[in-house]
Amino acid sequence: MQITSSKINYKKYLPLALLPVWFAIYHYLKPLSDYLIEKGASLGTALAFMMAVIGLSLPEMIILRKVLKLPLIFTFIGVVATGIIIIGFLFNIIF
Repeated sequence: MQITSSKINYKKYLPLALLPVWFAIYHYLKPLSDYLIEKGASLGTALAFMMAVIGLSLPEMIILRKVLKLPLIFTFIGVVATGIIIIGFLFNIIF
């Protein structure tokens, strides 16, 4: 049995195809955030940077586009960005 490209549902398997991207993002961000902290960036800034890169990334928006309409995606971006900024400030104040 031969599978042709016309039989593959790309929209169904797109989230699975993006999993390696998420893992690669973490492995690049951890050393980068460690370097930023070593060079004097505060913990809250490094934490906010890591959360923003992963939570507001293009692969995340592509996946959300499959299940949400555009106004909801903009709402998601606003809520997540606001939360990330607040958490970054709180960590800067506490630590």
